[in-house]
Amino acid sequence: MEQHKVIYLDHAATSWPKPEAVVKAVYDAMVNDTANPGRGSHAMAVRSSRHIFQARKQLAKLFRISNPNDIAFSLNTTTALNQAIKGFVQPGDHVISTAVEHNSVRRPLEYLKQAIGIRVTYIEADEKGFITPQQVEQAITHSTRLVIVNHSSNLLGTIAPIADIGEVCRRNGVKLLVDAAQSAGILPIDVEAMGIDMMAFPGHKGLLGPQGTGGLYIHPSLDLVPMLHGGTGSQSEAPEQPSVRPDRYEAGTPNTPGLAGLAAGVSHVLHETVQTIHTKEWRQTQMMMEGLLGIPGIQVLGPDVGQPRTGIVSFNLAGADASELSFILDQHYGIAVRAGYHCTPLAHAAAGTMETGAVRASVGCFTTDAEAMAIVDAMKEIQKHYSDG
Repeated sequence: MEQHKVIYLDHAATSWPKPEAVVKAVYDAMVNDTANPGRGSHAMAVRSSRHIFQARKQLAKLFRISNPNDIAFSLNTTTALNQAIKGFVQPGDHVISTAVEHNSVRRPLEYLKQAIGIRVTYIEADEKGFITPQQVEQAITHSTRLVIVNHSSNLLGTIAPIADIGEVCRRNGVKLLVDAAQSAGILPIDVEAMGIDMMAFPGHKGLLGPQGTGGLYIHPSLDLVPMLHGGTGSQSEAPEQPSVRPDRYEAGTPNTPGLAGLAAGVSHVLHETVQTIHTKEWRQTQMMMEGLLGIPGIQVLGPDVGQPRTGIVSFNLAGADASELSFILDQHYGIAVRAGYHCTPLAHAAAGTMETGAVRASVGCFTTDAEAMAIVDAMKEIQKHYSDG
């Protein structure tokens, strides 16, 4: 299959290219096993069910989850976050979140403020995107029931101290929901050791699976109100949604080919190891940052050179529009990045870029050093054009 010639630096949105094993797994499932899993006992339905259970097993291994059935599959991180938030939070609850969250957290919370009268505190982050466990603890009140934190900012690349925040939550009897959109498959995650009660994750980013896949880990002690009600293939005689996991949270026909591909993507991550992937991505972000900071007029957002971060480098060029820079990089240099507000206006407010937005370049599992440096070379030429103009 011929691929477009592109330098792809938009892995924070979705990873590309996918491993060949992922493409093959999706194709094989489509050709051979596209029956409805859990709804029949014939051979093809059984094989479909095995694809899905294999994905659950691989994810449980990656995230150190004891029971694979504590993972509920979803379309994406957004769906998983909505299930977690709307299925857990009750009228009168106080929820703590942060000023670097994605709209997939902020908008459900703002909706619940209006709909059922919850209270929300957004912890202020510094301009680099850092929050502290002490800030979380200071914000806890007698009615606090849930803390929501993203593991890594999708704008700044800042990594939150999840294990320390988890300890604060445990000590105060508060549940912790983690948005792992930018960390699943990229940073080490151990849900028990880190005190994570719920965790939403995408299949199509660091886990290298297809779009339309994702999931929610739900601690066995929690029972959420299901967001969807319908057919599950189990307890079909009952009018209520089943109590058994994961059926309780997975109404309707699942994306079997997508989940077969996700199982293959997670297998690739496990083989390469999360630490190896993260080390390579961090090294490439450092190269990129050092190169960009050497160009007059460029501001790089997030943690400084040498500090921990995920594979995201967001920046602005003085006097240039971020969307125009993205267009030039795409049309003239074949470099795919994303510009704008990245569905996280709170993070832009913290970084001081609400008026401008930013250009976001993000590396991934298969990014080469040459691709990471291509944007530096391109921005040198672009900056010269703006300065000459």
